This record gives sequence, C-alpha cells and structure tokens, in this order.
Amino acid sequence: MSGASRRGFLLGGAGVALGAIPGGQAHADPMPPVGHGAHAAHGGGVNGPTFRGTVDHAANGFNPTEILRSFDYGKTSKLPNGRTLREWEIVAADREIEVAPGVRFPSWTFNGRVPGPTLRCKAGDRLRVRFVNGSAHPHTMHFHGIHPAEMDGVPGVGRGVIEPGGEFVYEFDAEPFGIHLYHCHVGPLAEHIARGLYGTFIIDPPQGRPKADELVMVMNGYNTTFDAQGNQLYAVNGIPFHYMHEPVQVQRGQLVRIYLANILEYDPINSFHLHGNFFDYFPTGTRLEPSEYTDTVVQAQGQRGICELRFPYPGKYMFHAHKSEFADLGWMGFFEVTE
Repeated sequence: MSGASRRGFLLGGAGVALGAIPGGQAHADPMPPVGHGAHAAHGGGVNGPTFRGTVDHAANGFNPTEILRSFDYGKTSKLPNGRTLREWEIVAADREIEVAPGVRFPSWTFNGRVPGPTLRCKAGDRLRVRFVNGSAHPHTMHFHGIHPAEMDGVPGVGRGVIEPGGEFVYEFDAEPFGIHLYHCHVGPLAEHIARGLYGTFIIDPPQGRPKADELVMVMNGYNTTFDAQGNQLYAVNGIPFHYMHEPVQVQRGQLVRIYLANILEYDPINSFHLHGNFFDYFPTGTRLEPSEYTDTVVQAQGQRGICELRFPYPGKYMFHAHKSEFADLGWMGFFEVTE
C-alpha cells in the first residue's frame, strides 16, 4: 500500500483513523491537529500531526505510561534443587480497544492488554507459564529463546495449537539472557500478531545489570482495514501518539535503559531515533558490551535490543521512527528530562 493510501485513513494527516474494521467501529468525525484547524490536509501543519484528545485508557484496561515500567516477575518459589521457579498465568481474550480517539479495534490480547505483560526473570530460572485460551480463536504462545521443541508453541509440534477453551503449561529454563519476545504462532501468523498477541520477555544476566531507570518500548502497528497491505496507525506500547500527550519522564544524569522491541507486521523494518542525545546499543541484549554508540537503530520484525544513555541536559527530546510516514501516523513521542 502506498504512503498516500495509508494516510488517506487519517483526516488531515492526523485527525482520526478510518476504515472497515470488522467487529469494531470506525468513527469519522473530523479532528484537525491542535492549533492548525482545517488547513492541515497535507501532514498536520508545521508542528506535525497528533490527535486532538486521547483514548479512554480506563476502558481499554491499560495505559502506555504504566506499561513503560511494568515488569511481571511471576509467582516465585524454590525447587528442591534450590533453583528459582517462576510461574505465570496468561489468558488470551478477544477485546475491542480504542486505538485512536473514537476508533475501536477488535484486538486479540494476552491478559487484556496490547502489548501483553512484560515477563521478567533471571538466567537459569525455571519458568512455568500456564496459558489459557479464552478467545474464540485457536492460539499458542511461542517464546524466543532456547527450549525443548515441545515447548515451542507452534502447530504440529508438542501440544501444538490450543483450541478455544483449552489450556497448556509451557515449561523451560530461562536462557539466554537478553531481551526477547513471545507471541502467538497460529496461522495466518501475521494476523494473530498484528491483532495484539505479543509481549516482551526479559531474561536478566546472572550478575544483573547496573541500576537504571528501566523502560520497555514495543513498536507495533494497526492494520485497521484488515487487508494485510500495510498499517494505518503506528505506535509504541499500543497507542499512537501517546507519549506526545504524556511524555516519558526521566531525570537528568540518571542511567536510562530502554528495552526496545519491534513486533510490527506488514512492514519489513522499523526504527528508533532519539533527538539531541546518543545511546549505547546492545543488540538482543545477549552481550554486556555495546555494539555501537548512536542515535538511530533499525530493527527488522522480531529484532530487539537495549539502549542505554544518560541525558546530560534537561528539556523535552523527541523520539520517533526515522521513517516519516510511521511518525506521522503515530510513532512519535517525547522524553521530558528534569533535574
């Protein structure tokens, strides 16, 4: 799908997404960008596009600001050999969410949110994930990492597909350390992921990492027309433009660690660019030494990494995809650095 076609689903390049949304609701009232009136037909004016107003986070059941620093360490106990056992219950459910003001999307969720909960553990822990399929569709959980074949969560291997009403316990050791993903692996795979069935899976190294203000940023999109020809909205942590309205709050001089993951469907690559600052980048987080010092990284779907930096100056610093179309359709925000 061409950029012009995708932008056609946003009035004024920023007002509100349109499109045939099966099972959902497309709201077509014009919403020009704040301060630019109806003259924003070609990209939202000099300040760029954003939404007038915000979505109802309470009705959605999740807030991207809270997702930033939400880590689920599971229920812990000790095995007879002294190892730590971590247990989680993850429920797949069909849920309509508001992805832009007045625009509702029929998502498929893990534990009622997009992205799903950030599961966190330490290398060597024993992990036990009870997956319950409360959706009307067959699903699985596939974890990136090292594990036995029967725990891979793909059709035709081990338990395979978990039908509606079914459940299964995935159990394996946490390795290797780094930032990983989990997602449904039922076909059509692109739709199951694009609908919202994905989340971050962090394995800390045995010695841990230096203390930091840690943030999770999952890059995603929404194909609201369900034509598998591209996305009409792009986001970080589920809601387009969210961090324009609620900038990410960090402190000057404090080490900030960003767990960055790309789970975008229907586009081959995504990127992350930070204004006015550089960061150390650790691809996949599986090594303790950075690979580069940069302000922009590119990730293919499923790639992820860790960005570490200290902001030397206070103020507001934009971050966004360094592909203008993605940024104009929701993938942008601000860090707000304070003393």
